[in-house]
Amino acid sequence: MICHEIVEKVKNNTPSGKVAVAGCSFGGYHAANFAFRHPGYVSHMFSMSGAFNIKSFLDGFHNDDVFYHSPEDYLYGLEDPELWKMDIVLGTSNWDICFDANLKLSKVLSQRNVHHWLDIRQDRNHDWPIWKEMFPHYLTQIKFF
Repeated sequence: MICHEIVEKVKNNTPSGKVAVAGCSFGGYHAANFAFRHPGYVSHMFSMSGAFNIKSFLDGFHNDDVFYHSPEDYLYGLEDPELWKMDIVLGTSNWDICFDANLKLSKVLSQRNVHHWLDIRQDRNHDWPIWKEMFPHYLTQIKFF
């Protein structure tokens, strides 16, 4: 529904024909999961303090749906050439509860030779003040169209 009802309408209003997605915490996961599952729709992905493996929330349950909603897992097999065209930013802090998750995803992306920016801030917690600081900075650093 998101791809066909929302993104299809929005992308027609951008020069690239794609959208940018962003989110903080669980929203950061959703931004990443959407971007990586649909790289042809996304030009830029900003995840601030996201976690990228949902298995810890499922009490040991695992099936294909879990696999295909855990970017840390399915990115190894993803071959869509649009992935390598996307601008990807992972933002975190050394005090962030999702610090390790961002390091892991950065490692997966690096192993796949997917260009990305891992921004590690110092001495900040997993909370709004760091996200409020990060996002405007990212917008000034990334070239849009």
